[in-house]
Amino acid sequence: MQRRRLFFQLGFFALFLLAPALNLLRFDLNEAQLWFLGQRWSLGIDAFRAGDITANQAAIQIFARAFLPGIALIVAFLAVAWRYGRLYCGWLCPHFTLVETLNTALHRACGKLSVWDQHRTPRAGVKPSVRWWPVFFVLCVVFGFLWAITLLSYLLPPAEVWGNLLTGQSTPNQARFLIAGSTVFTLEFAFARHLFCRFGCAVGFFQSLVWMANPKGMVVAFDRDQARDCRSCSTATYPQGSACDNGCPMRLHPRNIKRMMFSCVQCGQCLDSCEETQASKAREPLLEWKVGADAVRETLRQRKADRETAVLFERKI
Repeated sequence: MQRRRLFFQLGFFALFLLAPALNLLRFDLNEAQLWFLGQRWSLGIDAFRAGDITANQAAIQIFARAFLPGIALIVAFLAVAWRYGRLYCGWLCPHFTLVETLNTALHRACGKLSVWDQHRTPRAGVKPSVRWWPVFFVLCVVFGFLWAITLLSYLLPPAEVWGNLLTGQSTPNQARFLIAGSTVFTLEFAFARHLFCRFGCAVGFFQSLVWMANPKGMVVAFDRDQARDCRSCSTATYPQGSACDNGCPMRLHPRNIKRMMFSCVQCGQCLDSCEETQASKAREPLLEWKVGADAVRETLRQRKADRETAVLFERKI
């Protein structure tokens, strides 16, 4: 699963970087012109100004070429989120691809996946070394600059942006954008990667809202009847146990209930870890994806377990 996910991530990452240069998607501020799939995308406003079409025809073109495609794209995107959650984040999002890359570099530097983690996340064969700190910060700077110049190329002709940069002739506005953008993205990559994905990204946030509203949306289900098997949970990568928790790039606890998994990106790393540790003992994995009626039953099972826990707690009091 992770090899397939990496293939999708790298493919979409390359598409994100090359889309402006190939005129697949960008808005040229110089010409006030939208490019889409290699073609100039016109709303018919120029034709209306020239008197070639009427006001009604211009309104129809604006609706058909701007509002209708936008609505269709949003509906399709949220329909996927309604069914499968933040699938875009875990399998396509170029920002999340960099988050996982920086997680690996930081872990080699200090044994943590975030500077805000209170405890280290042990991994087999990885011994934290201060030599990785420069690598981590250089990657943050490089990725921050790459993000800034890529976003600028979505607004101005990429040949102009890169040409001015290589010849040292960037305009003051371009220079200010690159400096400010690089600084903000570098700081975000270094200190707030997970916080941004969980709370700051509007795309991810609305996916989570839609997913939480659907009781049949895909969830990571935990076989609580066999929870005792988690006592000996370990993998080659995480020999000290809690492989699903330690493997989650969003710093979540996959065995938790759905409402505590609001920012789950459906990357499947917890499922792979569980499958690996249980397969070594000839047992079925305790974590698996459930969707539809099975997801509803999982939610009801979670609620029942919550009520039973609350009753036991009250009796102890």
